[in-house]
Amino acid sequence: METLFAFDKRNYKDCQQAFRGPRNREYYVGDYSIDPGAVIDVRAERKVVGACSIIRLRSRTRQFFRRTWTHIREDGTDVAVVCFVKRGWLCVSHPGGESVAKAGDFVVTRSMTPFTVESRVGEDGNYELLHLTVPMHMLRRALNDDIKTGFCVPAANRRFALAERILSDLFEDQGEIAEPLAQQLVDAALCVLADAIKGHDARLPGRQSLAERRLHDVLRYIETHLSDPKLSVVAVAKGCGISPRYLSLLLRQHGTPFSELVWSKRLAAARQWLSTARAGEASISEIAYRVGFKSPAHFSRMFKRAFNISPRQYRTNGAATVRAEPQAVVVDGGESRH
Repeated sequence: METLFAFDKRNYKDCQQAFRGPRNREYYVGDYSIDPGAVIDVRAERKVVGACSIIRLRSRTRQFFRRTWTHIREDGTDVAVVCFVKRGWLCVSHPGGESVAKAGDFVVTRSMTPFTVESRVGEDGNYELLHLTVPMHMLRRALNDDIKTGFCVPAANRRFALAERILSDLFEDQGEIAEPLAQQLVDAALCVLADAIKGHDARLPGRQSLAERRLHDVLRYIETHLSDPKLSVVAVAKGCGISPRYLSLLLRQHGTPFSELVWSKRLAAARQWLSTARAGEASISEIAYRVGFKSPAHFSRMFKRAFNISPRQYRTNGAATVRAEPQAVVVDGGESRH
């Protein structure tokens, strides 16, 4: 095996340029980012078998990946990634909705369908994924059909376990298995997976309208870039390849103005940080900056208006008396109020 990439606090900002490997040929084009949390530790190791790659990704950090229609037009690589989630959570947003894969689940993404992935560590603070990157023509040969992005099922039966074991043994192989046999074993693993998938609804979803796809892109872009204090209508529109006017129209149809949507999501993200991060790992000020507030004072005011409790009290006393969702946000004079 070889190291595909390794990121920590020293180099995590370079992840967008480095995640495709030293020859820039692994995976496919997309927006990759790593959450600048208290712990940054991301490592991917790869074993190449013919046209496929078996990759083990380990992390102690939340990560995001986003592939849009713009990326697909730029890079038409037609591959699928079939994944076994070993630790943590993998959340896939796609045209058909959202899939959440926990440890022990099997999930699929496809490069020719827009999607966004968020990986989260589990209760032990770790995330681990074993996946096979496989050309779609090989997967179609095994499945006799296309499989939808976001297909997710528990990998509990023996057939999933057998396929995972084959891929794990190939990944760990130190050169004892000859390349022709390794390729045959990958083919066998795909056939076993195809049999395991039978009986599940793996068919491609119905087509969405262009407006639905664009709204999905907008919402996921906002989610992925919440920590940027300069997040704006113009920035999101540029990132999604649409005009600011069209973006505003999409959000009006969605029923939530841009500023209200952004601040509500930031407050919800901050509340999650306060619930899970101990005081020694992340201060309230650090959490405020992580979710895109320009000052801790502004964050504290908005949090208290939304939840009727200060961030410090929330961290100390828990969420027993806190509203499930923040109240609607009103923007006045450049600063958000409730």
